[in-house]
Amino acid sequence: MIHELNNPVVKTLINHLRDIRIDALRFRHIVHNLSHHLVYEALKKETLSFKEIDTWQGKHNFGFIKEEKLLFVTILRAGLPMIEAVTDIFPAAESGFLAMKRDEKTHQSVLYYDRVPKSCEGRTVIIVDPMVATGGSLCDAIALMKTRSPERIITLNLIGAPEGLDIVMQKHPDIELYIAQIDERLNADKFILPGLGDAGDRSYNTPA
Repeated sequence: MIHELNNPVVKTLINHLRDIRIDALRFRHIVHNLSHHLVYEALKKETLSFKEIDTWQGKHNFGFIKEEKLLFVTILRAGLPMIEAVTDIFPAAESGFLAMKRDEKTHQSVLYYDRVPKSCEGRTVIIVDPMVATGGSLCDAIALMKTRSPERIITLNLIGAPEGLDIVMQKHPDIELYIAQIDERLNADKFILPGLGDAGDRSYNTPA
C-alpha cells in the first residue's frame, strides 16, 4: 500500500528541494527532516515494549520501540542522508547497504554491492531510497530483502513518479510504501517531472 504524506510542512520541504539554488548542506538538512517525518508516519502504530529505566524519581517502566528489531537498508549513494537521519533516531538499529546503478541504455538497475545481513528473520526491514522513478532499483532491493525472510518490509521515499510506483505495487503489493510526494510523470529519459534533479549529486556536489 502507498501512503503519501499530505502534511503542508512536508510539501513545503519537498518544494525547497526543487530549488536548484540551495547548496548541498541545505539539501541534506532538508532530506534529514523529511526522513524524520516519513519514519514517524511509518512507525506510528508500532507496538511499544516496556523496560525499566532510571529516572529522576527512581526506577520506572516506560514503553519504547524495539530498535534491535529494525534494520534500515539504503541504496547508495543517494540514500545516505536518509539513513543518517533515521539512525540518529534509532542508534541501536542495524544498517545495511546496497549499491545499484542504472544502465542508461536499458534503464534497468544493476546491483554491485550487498552489505546486508543474510538473515532478517523477525526483523522489520525499512528501505530508504529518495527517488522512485521507473521503480526498478526499489523493486530489486525489495526482492533481494525478501530472500532474507524479514517479518515485514517498509520503504521510505521522498519523491516518485506514478509509473514507477505502480510497478512497485504490482510486483510487491505486500509492502508498505511511505512517500513525501508523488509527482506528475516520467519524461522520455525516465526522469521524474517536475522532480528535483539527481538527489545523490545534489547531496554531495557531484560534478555532472
